[in-house]
Amino acid sequence: MKIPFFKYQGTGNDFVMLDNRQHLLSKNDTKIIKKLCDRKFGIGADGLILLEEPEVNGDDFKMIYFNADGNESSMCGNGGRCLVAFAKYLNIIEDKAAFTAVDGPHKASIKEGLISLQMQNVNKISQKGNISFLDTGSPHHIVFTSNVKDINIKEEGAAIRYSEPYVERGGANVNFVEAEGENTFLVRTYERGVEDETLSCGTGVTAVAIAANASERANANKIKLKVPGGELSVSFSKKGAENYTDIWLTGPAEQVFKGEITC
Repeated sequence: MKIPFFKYQGTGNDFVMLDNRQHLLSKNDTKIIKKLCDRKFGIGADGLILLEEPEVNGDDFKMIYFNADGNESSMCGNGGRCLVAFAKYLNIIEDKAAFTAVDGPHKASIKEGLISLQMQNVNKISQKGNISFLDTGSPHHIVFTSNVKDINIKEEGAAIRYSEPYVERGGANVNFVEAEGENTFLVRTYERGVEDETLSCGTGVTAVAIAANASERANANKIKLKVPGGELSVSFSKKGAENYTDIWLTGPAEQVFKGEITC
């Protein structure tokens, strides 16, 4: 079976995109999904995303996301932004989109080459010293440090990802963060499902921005995040100590190539 595919990346976070409105790929075929994401035996990606027909009135499409290990996963922010770019390429949308993912409804807009994705509200943040934990569609453990460039992300990230209490809840993504300047942070992320460092993580930088504000490490409602793959920004409104709404993740997303693969 030949499957047409598209490869997209958002600040180095890369994805295989499939137009699955005709159900070309079974969502239960973990083996094929894992192969498509394999960087030596397949196309290679941090994850695979299916664009499907919407099931909610008013939506333009539905998003289904799989980690590189082949398993369906929680929300992917950069993946959502890339899927919006893909939907525009398919002429499903123009400059605005509405879709539903595993964590619920999302809105998005495209302006001057940047794609902004509205994330879910956050109303619970755990903080202790230099550690924060919150869920932005995916669970994120955040470590504020001063030497982010020297950290062995795969080793230290895996140790936290598989530690208690995370291991019993399917693990957590781990972000190591260093303040570069006022309201600007360097971020490196270990992603579960990929089980390694990725060049960028959308839900991760969203979590970092909110945690930085909540812990008073940042004082603005728009934060710049520098990741190995480029730059993103996160804006939000704050009501009370932990109630964050109108959260938007903004950055570039582009098609890298397209082709067919035999499965």
